[in-house]
Amino acid sequence: MPQNNFKRILVTGADGFIGSHLVESLVFAGYDVRAFVLYNSFNSWGWLDKSDDIIKEKIEIFSGDIRDPYGVKKAMDGCDAVIHLAALIAIPYSYYSPETYVDTNIKGTLNILQAARELSVKKIIHTSTSEVYGTAKYVPMDENHPIVGQSPYSATKIAADQLAYSFYASFNLPITIARPFNTYGPRQSSRAVIPTIISQLVQANNKIELGSLAPTRDFNYIQDTVNGFISILEAENIDGEIINLGSGYEISIRDTVNLIAKLMNKEIYINEDLQRMRPKLSEVERLLADNTKAKKFLNWKPEYHGIEGLKAGLIKTIDWFEDSKNIQAYKTNIFNI
Repeated sequence: MPQNNFKRILVTGADGFIGSHLVESLVFAGYDVRAFVLYNSFNSWGWLDKSDDIIKEKIEIFSGDIRDPYGVKKAMDGCDAVIHLAALIAIPYSYYSPETYVDTNIKGTLNILQAARELSVKKIIHTSTSEVYGTAKYVPMDENHPIVGQSPYSATKIAADQLAYSFYASFNLPITIARPFNTYGPRQSSRAVIPTIISQLVQANNKIELGSLAPTRDFNYIQDTVNGFISILEAENIDGEIINLGSGYEISIRDTVNLIAKLMNKEIYINEDLQRMRPKLSEVERLLADNTKAKKFLNWKPEYHGIEGLKAGLIKTIDWFEDSKNIQAYKTNIFNI
């Protein structure tokens, strides 16, 4: 059962990768969840359409647009806490359409903050990203690491983070900023590197098209990230804090490809595709989390840690993608920006 007195939780971006897993875990933990999904004429709830019926029967769906302040306030009315995940996150697309990232990531966050303030919401969790740090100046990277906007995406997330903090500092809004490092797992978009690799191999493509292979990442299995959000929800005395959610293990993209190929028993040829490359100064070359603060404030630690944890998470992810019902949702022959 819930560890606090929150009667109803609003989750924005509930139709997405992390959001859908979070909604399911919240329901199983006994929370009353209102799931904010992006309105569309197909009446699609995104990945929540694939959830078990027991989940769909227990959640309340609100279809709207995070850019609409009136809809956001209506969605939040009657909720005690908000977990704000709704955002545009594809870095390559932010090079083409930066204004949409400003509207969604910055103005959308402002709508959440204004509504939460007006409705006296008891707790707000704003979702940041490790991309705000840019290439590591030192490792492991703690929450005091400098922030650098190396892409329009990361710049809008920095702005949203600062806006969120300003509402804590200016209006005493009870907000905590969760900063996940690279989350992976079932349902992730193929614009991300791990699903890109696995989905190409599932379709018997031994020639893998990828961007730069040299950067390193701190990959986190989806359940660890979700557990981190729930730990923040249930923790006390963390208003105004920024908290990394990362495994503390670093691996290069090249080594990640080779590990996945080994787990799938595939011989591969890697082609570094120029259209998948970030501009030179925009590439984040290294990310490695310091999760000391999460352990101290939340009593949270990743279950999928180190090389063995990464292997375990990858096996679960591969198993999901190898199910024909799941891979059908992906267009593996198209570069998804």
